[in-house]
Amino acid sequence: MERVLPPGMSAAAFDRGLAALRAVVGAQWVLDTDEDRETYLDPYATGDRRAHAPAAAVAPASAEQVQAVMRVANAHRLPLWPISRGKNFGYGGAAPRLPGSLVLDLGRMNRILEVDEKLGYCVIEPGVTFYELHEHLARAGIALEFGFPNFGWGSAVGNALDRGFSFRGDHSSSICGLEVVLPDGSLLRTGNGAMSGSRTWATARHGFGPSWDQAFVQANYGVVTKMGLWLHPVPEQVISVQVALDQKDDLAWFVDELSPLLMRGVLGGNIAISTATNSIIDNSQRKDWYTGEGALPDSVVLRMMSERGLGWWNSTVRIAGPEDTNEANLKRVLAALRRHSAREYPVSRATGASQAARGPVVNRLKVLNWYGGRGGHVGFSPVMPARGAAVVAQFQRTRARYDEHGIDHNCTFYLNGRTVTNINLMLINLDDPDHTARTGRLFDALVADASAQGYAEYR
Repeated sequence: MERVLPPGMSAAAFDRGLAALRAVVGAQWVLDTDEDRETYLDPYATGDRRAHAPAAAVAPASAEQVQAVMRVANAHRLPLWPISRGKNFGYGGAAPRLPGSLVLDLGRMNRILEVDEKLGYCVIEPGVTFYELHEHLARAGIALEFGFPNFGWGSAVGNALDRGFSFRGDHSSSICGLEVVLPDGSLLRTGNGAMSGSRTWATARHGFGPSWDQAFVQANYGVVTKMGLWLHPVPEQVISVQVALDQKDDLAWFVDELSPLLMRGVLGGNIAISTATNSIIDNSQRKDWYTGEGALPDSVVLRMMSERGLGWWNSTVRIAGPEDTNEANLKRVLAALRRHSAREYPVSRATGASQAARGPVVNRLKVLNWYGGRGGHVGFSPVMPARGAAVVAQFQRTRARYDEHGIDHNCTFYLNGRTVTNINLMLINLDDPDHTARTGRLFDALVADASAQGYAEYR
C-alpha cells in the first residue's frame, strides 16, 4: 500500500524520526513495512480503509520506553495514535483518526502486576487481554471476576478507557489509579499513586485535590501504561430468568418494570434485551431465511420466532449474590414480569463459580457470515432516558431507517438503571460495494436521528 506520511512532513524527516525510535525500542519494534501498515487498518471500514492509514507503528515494552518514544515524537513532530490491542472492531479498530499518524502499539506491555483477592483489585498493563486476566485468576484459584465484552481478545485496560461495558456494568467505573505518560514524556500517577510507597493506590480513588482517572478516559491527554481495576467477588449463586416478549411494544413495559429494580439494587450490572434476529445471526445465514431484496420483512422474523421458540424481544435477566437474597429478588423480578404477561419465564440456577469459569468467548464473530462474502460490522449506540415510551420510539425510528436503506435490522437495548443504551449492529458484505455504501449512509442517518432527539453515543 502507498505510504501515508504525517501532514506536512517529508519522507526524509519522517525517516529521521523512525531512526531515532529504533534507538529506543530496537529496530524490530519499529513497524514500517507495507504489511505492518496493513495490520493497523480498520478491517470493517465502510469507505476507503486507507483514509485512516498509519505511516508506521512503534511497539515499546515498558513505561520508560513510552516516555522515550514521547520525547522522540516531540523532537521530530510525529503525531501518535496509542492503542492497547487495537481490537475495537466496528468502531475503527486500530486505525488512527489522523491519517499518517504513528501508531503507538502497547500490546507488548502485557504484565499482570498485582492481584489482591481480599481487597478485590488488580494492577495491569495495557496489553493484558480479557483472556489473560481470566486465565490468571482461574489458574491461581482467585475467586474474583471482571466482566468481559463479546470478544475476549481485546485489552481490559483499553476497553475500560473506551467506556466498554458488559453484564457487570460500565468498566470505566472500575478504574482506580492510573500511571500515565504525559505529552512531554513525564510520568504521572493519579490518586494515591502520587505518594511514594502508597498502599492504597488501587483501593482509594480520592486523595488531596482533583481526581484525574476519568480525565484520561476517551481522551488524548496522555498514554496510560498501568491501571488499577476493581474486580468483582464471584457470587455465591446466579439465577437466570429467560424472558421472551411476543410483541414489539412489550419493550416499553419491560424497560419501565426492570429499570427501577436496577436502581434499587435488586438487579446489578446491565440487562440486555435483543431482537429475535440477534439469536439467529451467529448460527445461520441470511440465505437460510430469506433471499429477497431489501431488509428482512416481519413475516420472516415471525417465522424465526416460531421455529426457534423466540420472542420478538429476548433477554436473560441475571440475579447474582447470596442464595437467600437471590430467591427473594427472584420473586420481585417475576412479579414485575407477570404484571404484564401470564406466560412462563424459565428459571435456572447455577453456582457463581461455574458461571465465572466460562470466561470470554470469540464465537460471536460468526455473525460476520450473515450476508456471506467478506463480512464486517459497524455499530452506532446512542443512550436515552430509561423510559419505556422513549425506548420504543427509538426502536421504531431506527427500524424504519434500516428498512429504508435495505439493511437487516438487529439491535440490543442495555438497561443501565437511569438510562438505556441502544447497540445497533450493522452487518456488511464488504465484497458488495452497494451494500457497503448503503450501510455507511444508514450510519449517517442514525447519527442525525439521535442528534435530533438529544441522544449521544455512549462512547
